[in-house]
Amino acid sequence: MATEEELFASVDALLEEEPQLPPPPERARLREAAGITQARLATALQTTTQTVKNYENGRSEPKSPRLEAYQRLLKGWAAKYPAHGAPAPPAAVAAPLPEVPEQFTGSAAPETETAVPVEAPPVPAVPESPAHPAAGPAAPRRPAAQKAAKPADDPRFPHGPLAVLDGDGSAYGVDGIVLDCPATTVVKLVEWTLRESGLGAPKLNRYGKDSDPLIVLTAAAAVKLGLPERLEGHEQRRSLRLAEDHPVVKQIAKAKWQLTQRGFGPWARIYRKAQGRERQCVQLAILPWDALDTRSWPGVADMEPADIARVLGVYAQRVITPRGSTAVSGLELMTALRPPTKPERDEETGNWVSGYNPGSLGTEPMDPAPPEATPEHPVVVNSGWTGGFLNEEAYQWVRSVDSLSDEECMLPFAVGLDLNTAFLAAAARLIVGLSAPDHFHAPKFNPKIPGSWLVDLSHIELDPRLPSPFTPDGTRPTGPAWYQTHTVAYAQELGYDVHPIEAYLRRETGAYLDPWHDRLKNAYVDTLADLGVTRDLDHRQFLAAMEQHKHVDPALAAVLSAIKATVKGGVGKLRERPQGRSYKAGERWPALERPTWRPDIRAAVISKARVNMHRKLLNMSRLTGLFPLAVLSDCVVYPSPGDSPLDFLPYAASGKPQPGGFRLGPTPGLAKLEGVQSMLWAVDLMEKGLNPARHIKGGDAVMDEGE
Repeated sequence: MATEEELFASVDALLEEEPQLPPPPERARLREAAGITQARLATALQTTTQTVKNYENGRSEPKSPRLEAYQRLLKGWAAKYPAHGAPAPPAAVAAPLPEVPEQFTGSAAPETETAVPVEAPPVPAVPESPAHPAAGPAAPRRPAAQKAAKPADDPRFPHGPLAVLDGDGSAYGVDGIVLDCPATTVVKLVEWTLRESGLGAPKLNRYGKDSDPLIVLTAAAAVKLGLPERLEGHEQRRSLRLAEDHPVVKQIAKAKWQLTQRGFGPWARIYRKAQGRERQCVQLAILPWDALDTRSWPGVADMEPADIARVLGVYAQRVITPRGSTAVSGLELMTALRPPTKPERDEETGNWVSGYNPGSLGTEPMDPAPPEATPEHPVVVNSGWTGGFLNEEAYQWVRSVDSLSDEECMLPFAVGLDLNTAFLAAAARLIVGLSAPDHFHAPKFNPKIPGSWLVDLSHIELDPRLPSPFTPDGTRPTGPAWYQTHTVAYAQELGYDVHPIEAYLRRETGAYLDPWHDRLKNAYVDTLADLGVTRDLDHRQFLAAMEQHKHVDPALAAVLSAIKATVKGGVGKLRERPQGRSYKAGERWPALERPTWRPDIRAAVISKARVNMHRKLLNMSRLTGLFPLAVLSDCVVYPSPGDSPLDFLPYAASGKPQPGGFRLGPTPGLAKLEGVQSMLWAVDLMEKGLNPARHIKGGDAVMDEGE
């Protein structure tokens, strides 16, 4: 039997060995408060992302010398981001929060809504209770595919995030399961989905909210539920909706359910106000009403229900449960990963309230500075602003035919290179403004401050065989103009002095898009790998794999297309323009009422992407003496002695690619082959004033320019 002294000695020894770190949940809170992703922290600590995850969920502890570095970092964050009031309660203790509007719970308004809240769920401080009755979710009837269903990650949602309902009552879910859905009306379908289906997805951030279950209706299912197979009489797809006196709309109202203000369209949300912690909201996607745009989801609407469920299920697992168009999903992913609020203890009352989540865009819409706005925006119209606008757009440039040398014209091929998800690559470690803009006169330029600067860059003379980095059309500026920080910083990088005349700058900043970048990058790289395009391929193998990847698995190829559309559409949504012929300049439009209407952030992404492109073009000219024929957004066309990028890209004697130029590879920012045509074909287009980069794929192929 050990003595008391021996026991105390053993306990003291344990205490001495224990790392002096805050509890795992506090470590995660501090990192999120600082706006740092797990991937970035892993890089700083020279370890893996999974190891950081283990630190934050208590599965492992760091060892020296990483322990001391991690401890120092957490102490610094703790001093900068102290916890408000008492620490958060343990998971076993329910801490009720007041009901707050949906925009306080990390959800951007969907494309089919205005800013009027759909419902009012509280921000949970503990795991939410299941949204299903004691009877449990419906059991799968039979496999819809050969692949067996995997165990659910969240026991509350055993059947995954969504299902595709066919006319015979079969609801096809992820991983090959099929549920029996007895619903014969939309109201019964909503109630079955919430009570019995076992559908839904857990939140992507601990301060966020769970994803509402999605039911996709085939044409047969839509007709069975009393919906028209097609909606006619509207010029624009976005305006499609059922009339308010349609029987289905009346049934929904009679059953005390509600529709968002966008009504019953291709993407319809049907909801009741949240009860306690349980959300009551179901989203419907009507396939025959063109819910899945063929540009983002090529061929998906024509697939069998089980295959549609597979495509949407993989997207939901890797990106987010679809909330509308891929553009809407891209925007909502931002707020799902950076919820605007988190629970805080009120120091005076001791109650839990909804407080600002550092690093997010907050809950209130923010007017831009006049030069960042669009000409029809109220801040422009009401102020009579005439000082010009920020013009940070993607490249649309064609080189002058007169600048082509005889040697270039004699080359047989024109080869197009496309940068993988260039906007996504630009979003990595991008510091953006989080607060309202402040106006400054004659400020000293600081490349670390995001904002808009009025600067005269017309004196900068560069090689005419390259586009100007300061304008989307590649022409030289003619006088003072507004530029985003990255554009002005690049002028400095090129060795020129800049003297801003005035500026609109933001004092509070952060890497808002970092988690969005990380999630979409992983989704893109993982999906490419599933299609046989992996990081371990050499460049010849990579080109061969890219040539075949769309034929390996059409379903996964559609997922890849949707991921790319999510990136570009999400960036475009940051500056959504007014819609409809009845709109008058100076009126507010629905998009302005969401915190994610941020044209300055869109400008920052595009500015950085265009600067990245020019830097590569300039380095290529220095490394190889080659100059591009044309650039369109993230595609560039070069004259080449052969029909492969390997015939003109710069490689060292060792066989490794030269740093600074274009490099082939499957990750964002690296390049792939876009297309090959003859040099005569390219010159003919250039002489006609057309852009070879737009048509390099052949036929009438048109590049997506990002919005």
